[in-house]
Amino acid sequence: MLFDFESMRTVTQVFMFLLAGLSLATVIGWALSLKNKQKDYTELKQRINSWWIMIGIFGLALLMGPLVTVLLFAMLSFIALKEYFSMTPTRLVDRKVLFWAYLTIPLQYYWIATGWYGMFIIFIPVYAFLFIPFRMVLAGDTKNYLRAVGNIHWGLMLTVFTLSHLAYLVMLPSEGEYQSLTMSGDGAALLLYLVMLTQLNDVAQYVWGKLMGTTPIAPTISPNKTREGLIGGVITTGVLAMILAVLLTPMIWWQGLLVGLGIGIAGFIGDVSLSAIKRDIGIKDSGQLIPGHGGILDRLDSLTFTAPLFFHVMRYFYF
Repeated sequence: MLFDFESMRTVTQVFMFLLAGLSLATVIGWALSLKNKQKDYTELKQRINSWWIMIGIFGLALLMGPLVTVLLFAMLSFIALKEYFSMTPTRLVDRKVLFWAYLTIPLQYYWIATGWYGMFIIFIPVYAFLFIPFRMVLAGDTKNYLRAVGNIHWGLMLTVFTLSHLAYLVMLPSEGEYQSLTMSGDGAALLLYLVMLTQLNDVAQYVWGKLMGTTPIAPTISPNKTREGLIGGVITTGVLAMILAVLLTPMIWWQGLLVGLGIGIAGFIGDVSLSAIKRDIGIKDSGQLIPGHGGILDRLDSLTFTAPLFFHVMRYFYF
């Protein structure tokens, strides 16, 4: 099933604007490297090149249709879960249990592809929650059992359950007042809206923190995160959400503002939550898959908290 191109017109226009902005960043990076040859801009170039790759994959998925988008996020969940288990300690006896953890991915995304919301929303929090400990008990080793079962459940919730809300956005049907918006175009717009605001929120908090940040907000977890950066980033995200709401969502301006503020705060919580995990383990990045960005989890950490929040607000109030 392909997206309806007529309903995708606004999404395409916003996406082209993003491409233009990234092109400008590429030119600026190239100009800086020529003007200041004594400085090393390798990390900047890596980050820009990584953004080209990520936007290219995202754009291709939207072009191919909802089912391809669902498969893309299933693959991202697999990579993220693999990164999570690679960086967190697991018992040798739990290696067979991990098979069942990975098996939740195709099942969770199958519920999405078939539109079975009831199973989608309870499968991991209820059924996986009950089955995984049972399978671990059958292994017969109780040493560090509580830590092991908590580690696996947290990994499933973080990398599979929360991220799967991104995929379900493109499957939301349009009803009632918004029947003029087709399912595919509407869902793609919501997905673009959320991903764009979440990523821009990360950038805005970083920039405001560099410009005005003086008060660390979580010095033992993420010393570079400041109160000023958080406030500036949340306000910036709220304003952008308000502007884009009338273009990409069924919300009016003040609703977009409130949702944008929520995305800004939730994105910060997701970011520092993964930072706390990495601090506990003693590593800097979750992986090295994306040059200049670390692993998949390092890029999706904010989305793990913004995706469920945004999805349920949209579904409860508009669909």
